[in-house]
Amino acid sequence: MSLRIGVDLGGTKIEVAAFDPAGRTLLRHRLPTPQGDYHATLDAVVTLVSAAEGELGASATVGIGIPGAESRATGLIKNANSTCLIGQPLRLDLEARLQREIRLANDANCFALSEAVDGAAAGAEVVFGVILGTGCGAGIVVRGQVWAGSNAIAGEWGHNPLPPQGGRRLLEAADPQGAPQHPQDDERPGPACYCGRQGCLETWLSGPGLARDLERHAGRCLSAAEIALLDDADCKAAMARYEDRLARGLSLVINILDPDVIVLGGGLSNLDCLYENVPRLWGRYVFSDTVATRLVRPLHGDSSGVRGAAWLWGGGERP
Repeated sequence: MSLRIGVDLGGTKIEVAAFDPAGRTLLRHRLPTPQGDYHATLDAVVTLVSAAEGELGASATVGIGIPGAESRATGLIKNANSTCLIGQPLRLDLEARLQREIRLANDANCFALSEAVDGAAAGAEVVFGVILGTGCGAGIVVRGQVWAGSNAIAGEWGHNPLPPQGGRRLLEAADPQGAPQHPQDDERPGPACYCGRQGCLETWLSGPGLARDLERHAGRCLSAAEIALLDDADCKAAMARYEDRLARGLSLVINILDPDVIVLGGGLSNLDCLYENVPRLWGRYVFSDTVATRLVRPLHGDSSGVRGAAWLWGGGERP
């Protein structure tokens, strides 16, 4: 029986899961991610894979999702919010330790692949998978294969700037004869991002970004989950700002990629209001008379990252 192992190397946990050829889960285990320690992270991954194979009594292919990307120029990890991985030959080190070829991809690409193969976007030709959690990433799948891009940054949506308010239709309605001018607003220059820029989508649309927005406007310190649950004026206003910002951010994707389906993942994907309100709002920012793109919740939820990593051996990446 051909077995596949997926590893989801996250900022707080490392999870391993094994699957049979039909996609049935055979086992799942996890360990805390060693903080700031590259070699301890390697040890944890090897320990999980070895323990899984020992439990299965068989070897398996291994795919790994990481919070970053492997440079096509150097083979070293770049753009990782788990900064101890940056500049490290992660794939080569793990291949040496595990004594086999492994496949490595961005964790958002793995999420998108899982949902495109047999999840919420199964059967769609072009899928954009978004992770809205402690960070904000995305991946692209075309005809069942991850689209990594020439620079291995396809889908790095979270490190583009938040588009300004005042969509095409709003501007035309306000001044149909004049040239569109984006208004200045209190979102500029935006919060500082770990990447060194300011105002990245991640700084607004991650869970910490939502919490920071409430603190800025109302002086209250609540988690994103608490904000979503509370029904007071401050929290409702914060959620309204969040929904509009997400609509603006996703309008960029629709205008450029025009995907069939956008799947949300991460902790914020559990908010029912997003699936109703964001498609209602994004029409004002999309360069089209109608928007057929569907916004859907994930079918596999928290399992999508590790499932997609395993499925890197199903078809691989397309550069």
